[in-house]
Amino acid sequence: MLVTMQLQRYRRAGAWSGMGFAAFALAVVVAATMWSGSVRGQERQRASSLAEAIAGGEVDLEFRYRFETVDQAGFSANAMASTLKSRIGFRSLELGNAGFFLEFDDVSYLGDDEFNNTRNGKSELPLVADPDGSHVNQAYVDFRNDRGHVRLGRQRINLGEQRFVGGVAWRQNEQTMDALTVVSEAFPGVDLHYSYVLGVSRIFGPENGIPSDYYDSNSHLLHADIDLAIGGTLSLYYHAIDLENAAALSNRTLGARFARILQGERWNFPLHLEYARQHDHGDNPIPYEAGHLLLEAGVDTGEFRLLAGHAAFDGELGKPGMMFRTPLATLHKFQGWTDRFLTIPGPGVEDTYLTLTGRGLTLSWHDFRASAGSARYGREWDVSWRYVINDNYSLLLKYATYDPETHASDVDKAWVQFTASF
Repeated sequence: MLVTMQLQRYRRAGAWSGMGFAAFALAVVVAATMWSGSVRGQERQRASSLAEAIAGGEVDLEFRYRFETVDQAGFSANAMASTLKSRIGFRSLELGNAGFFLEFDDVSYLGDDEFNNTRNGKSELPLVADPDGSHVNQAYVDFRNDRGHVRLGRQRINLGEQRFVGGVAWRQNEQTMDALTVVSEAFPGVDLHYSYVLGVSRIFGPENGIPSDYYDSNSHLLHADIDLAIGGTLSLYYHAIDLENAAALSNRTLGARFARILQGERWNFPLHLEYARQHDHGDNPIPYEAGHLLLEAGVDTGEFRLLAGHAAFDGELGKPGMMFRTPLATLHKFQGWTDRFLTIPGPGVEDTYLTLTGRGLTLSWHDFRASAGSARYGREWDVSWRYVINDNYSLLLKYATYDPETHASDVDKAWVQFTASF
């Protein structure tokens, strides 16, 4: 009933016109294709009753402790955050082709909150965006067969590299979405994903405040991965993101990404190319158009990988609000771990970088400049080391330092993290 009322509401508001309606119609066709014909996948363990589906389900536990420090220019004291994320998840057996999943998170502090968590009023200290509290992280129903699945409820949505849509798993509070999702593998060599997003539970919850803990959304996300005969994968995507309580972030993005690994006798050579165009959407008060370009290539020895890349997001000098927007992205993963570019500056940003990975080590260097004009924003070094103790335990050490020229302030961040999963 709730979903029906929401669909009627958005239909009255004109939300189903244009590309949004086309994306929804395609999802209906894909879902019909998935569920036509015989149902496969009978080898999966199934229940004969709801009681059996619950009794035979699986429980997952995860505990992630993190100590984070932030030394930032302009603050008289450093931030020190000692946080513990406790997560419990339950996945039922399938009853017919249906199943459900529940996941609860709690973030608590071990010691005093000597940092600005966006909710405790400690603005005299640097930001560590991990508010404490408990909430439902995921709660959805699945209908699936070997051709794909339909998912309804609060869910994690990671599309592609998460550059535009992701779960922000780095933060102790994750970003999840209240959505209807259709995923299809019904066509050979083609994976299709469509999501209609009613709301976004953000990393700043569970309490409401500034920034908002929840986006009221009327958004369509369409993503396709296509295996090419010449080798490699072509990813096509269309995102119509309409955020009712953050209208200035609403946008339409149409893009394509090509990824291929060129195989040599001893080494492999990864190649990634991406281009996207973005326009204002919904009730965004600023009409704009901006582009995104990614060029990335490297060498992979099997033990180490070195990538060199250039990622550019458009903006305009002297015209606020004309820059590219990425409000649903896993932002910490890109443009440096100090999070100096969570919001793209007005003149845009160009990130030229080198990243070396191997044996649990990651080392990155970034040079940031404006896309419009000649401003040099600054440089950043990032380094981390992850040690897997066994199947249940892992340790992460991580450090990032940003040296500004014209953008943001000097900052050093360090993390020690221990994770236990069962």
